[in-house]
Amino acid sequence: MRILVALGGNALLRRGEQMTADNQRKNVRIAAEALAPLCREHQVVISHGNGPQVGLLALQGEAYSEVSTYPLDVLGAQTEGMIGYMIEQELGNILPFEQPFATILSMVEVDPNDPAFEHPTKPIGPVYTKEEADRLAAEKGWTMAPDGDKFRRVVASPHPQRIFQIRPVKWLLEKGCIVICAGGGGIPTMYRPGRQLQGVEAVVDKDLASSLLARELEVDQFIMATDADAVYLDWGTPTQRAIRRASPAALRECRFPAGSMGPKIQAAIEFTEETGKTAAIGALHDLVAISEGRAGTIVTSEAEGLELETLTT
Repeated sequence: MRILVALGGNALLRRGEQMTADNQRKNVRIAAEALAPLCREHQVVISHGNGPQVGLLALQGEAYSEVSTYPLDVLGAQTEGMIGYMIEQELGNILPFEQPFATILSMVEVDPNDPAFEHPTKPIGPVYTKEEADRLAAEKGWTMAPDGDKFRRVVASPHPQRIFQIRPVKWLLEKGCIVICAGGGGIPTMYRPGRQLQGVEAVVDKDLASSLLARELEVDQFIMATDADAVYLDWGTPTQRAIRRASPAALRECRFPAGSMGPKIQAAIEFTEETGKTAAIGALHDLVAISEGRAGTIVTSEAEGLELETLTT
């Protein structure tokens, strides 16, 4: 099978950890150990998040006042290369020596009239106290939003329209290469008058870009690996229940947080409705079981509404 695995931010940096290269490499090694069994049996494409890394680079750039901070599209390209390098190296240390890898810097086209530019929602960078968030908003003009009992910077997250590098990715897959692409949702770009392509100060959602990538690559299965073992109804309450299988239509009737599970649900719906194939959401360490339909939340048109886990007493 051809499988696309979208690694969540937890695969690179866990909440509360310092954003050091050593911590990121440690977490990428854990992700590589989970990915390796799939890579041995299937043709695998890997995408990943980059929110903490982009935020860190932006902060580091702000510390040097001699030149303006690089825009988010450039920072996104930098993180695609950095994270792809780590994934290649850690997977390469597990898989056979002759297995080829390639990281493709992926430009993603967005619509300049997307309403997301008027309503920033995508969190990037570390969490801040209320006092820190207020100061940064005043000093830098950033938009800040609550994140639990803390705050994070949020930026525009327009919907992806097209992935420019799709043909080179297909060529590499045909040669047996494991491809890492559309990292962090890809590099956001748009056309200006005169058909001039340029970068955009935005972040494309990683899961929505991965769904588009999965459809354009005609993958057999699309898996979003996160730090939750499944999608839950009534999450965080005594009545929470895991969704084991769900139809796209049933999921459309549910409401999930826009900053976390919401984009994953939308990505799964778009993939499943367009292709008729299955999408899945679940924990990184359950990747093999998820691919076999034994774990996570499976989104398929064959499901009868929402099929929930059985409550135990």
